[in-house]
Amino acid sequence: MAVTAQMVKELREKTGAGMMDCKKALVETDGNLEAAIDFLREKGLSSAAKKADRIAAEGTTFIEIDGNKAVLLEMNAETDFVAKNEGFQQLVKQVASHLLTTEPASVEEALASNIEEGVTVENAISNAVAKIGEKITLRRFVIETKTDADAFGPYLHMGGRIGVLTVLEGSTDEQAAKDVAMHIAALNPSYISRDEVSAEEVEHERKVLTEQALNEGKPENIVAKMVEGRLGKYFEEVCLLDQSFVKNPDQKVRTFVESTGGKLVSFTRYAVGEGIEKREDNFAEEVMSQVKGK
Repeated sequence: MAVTAQMVKELREKTGAGMMDCKKALVETDGNLEAAIDFLREKGLSSAAKKADRIAAEGTTFIEIDGNKAVLLEMNAETDFVAKNEGFQQLVKQVASHLLTTEPASVEEALASNIEEGVTVENAISNAVAKIGEKITLRRFVIETKTDADAFGPYLHMGGRIGVLTVLEGSTDEQAAKDVAMHIAALNPSYISRDEVSAEEVEHERKVLTEQALNEGKPENIVAKMVEGRLGKYFEEVCLLDQSFVKNPDQKVRTFVESTGGKLVSFTRYAVGEGIEKREDNFAEEVMSQVKGK
């Protein structure tokens, strides 16, 4: 029987196992759904299903550099304890090396790729889940390239709670590139320069600032000038090159970068778990329910 995408989807929903594992199970069982479920259970792959609805908002960021290629990734687990587990850390490093070698275009493509003979990245993660006992996910990654005339700036803060990767073009000053990465970790800018801020965003901010000034009772004839001044402050908050450099507040990041003879062409900043809604457990209630046998 031909295995269809719908069959794979249904098996995934029932077991929570990986896409490639579900497809293999259906092929092995000639499309028999119940037999495929048993197949996954026997292989221990459906153990990940029990954890599929859990929230993995802890974890780590990691950077690996190989010559003129670098990868920054975020992998998540449920607890900070597991994020420090040796098995988890080894998996992170293995996946990072694989990403640099294969350069997949997306997380989905990465998960479906073979990290070793007959084992996909998704398989490897499922195997780790079975051993470690927590949900683990590859959330995101970015791969950067440069030339011999450029520099990478890798920086991991608090053991990987925040990871930043910069690319300094036209300068081989790796320390300077790293210093800028440290600044980005601290101040979290959204853009490199004002040129990257869309006209729509600027106009929206201008409207908000105008209303603020009018609500403060400022005379209309000076509101426009005040708004432009405040807009400059806004750019200092969101644009990296307009910010005061954390290592020397008397100097703008733009001036520091220019002193290297290079140009900052890109940066990526990941903070572990940002944007993930974390579940708040009431451990007292959990213990009491267990004591009462619920």
